Amino acid sequence: MPDPHPPLPVDAVQAALVGTPFATVRYVAETGSTNDDAAALLGRPGQPGLTIVAGHQTRGAGRKGRSWIARPGSSLLFTTILPEPLPAAEIWAVPFWTALAVRAGLERHGIATDLHWPNDLLVGPRKIAGILCTSRIAGAHAYVACGIGINVARSPEADDEIAPPPAFCDDLAPVEAHALLVSILTQFASTLAALDAPQRVARLWEAAAGLPGRRYRLLKDGEPEPFDATAMALATGGALVVERDGLRETIALADARALR
Repeated sequence: MPDPHPPLPVDAVQAALVGTPFATVRYVAETGSTNDDAAALLGRPGQPGLTIVAGHQTRGAGRKGRSWIARPGSSLLFTTILPEPLPAAEIWAVPFWTALAVRAGLERHGIATDLHWPNDLLVGPRKIAGILCTSRIAGAHAYVACGIGINVARSPEADDEIAPPPAFCDDLAPVEAHALLVSILTQFASTLAALDAPQRVARLWEAAAGLPGRRYRLLKDGEPEPFDATAMALATGGALVVERDGLRETIALADARALR
């Protein structure tokens, strides 16, 4: 009987990426978190450009300690270590650069998504992918890894514990997880130089996210009720500049959630 959740064809993925800085891929059937695994390797010799892919994560995490829930075999879960350290003051641009690459990779397979500040990709109101980066600071530089989770195949079991319910790639178009991984890592390779210009990354993210003019519902930490505002721009550091009641306000990454 065939394995319903076959392991990633690592050799084929690596062969498709030969000549790029992202041609080293490691697959594990199960781990706590690919981000934790990558974080332990940051700055070590021989690890730059490595991608760790997991069939299942037991401690997948999102922003602010929230959990990333994915049934075994339903998602593409991976963390990629960037091939070179970056200026520590500029690593705020990495999640936005990552989101652009994931969006482009999904588009190659007929899956159109919306970027949602700070680190999600949506299909309508439903989340299809999330991003969480990790880093190790060493003086003025930082070693960075990009953690990505993408809902690929809807499982027969209901996802009742997730609200709002997620979207899956196969809701829109069939896609093999390994082919999607190749597309995203190829996009990483072709756009890596953009990280030299974080403000350019911010402007590209704004355009792709429909800013200015996209409406957001935001909940500040410690406040009981969310508020609606119009997103205007991405500020240096990754904060969202919004307008409400005729006034502009900057919403820091660490201080609020964007609701859906």
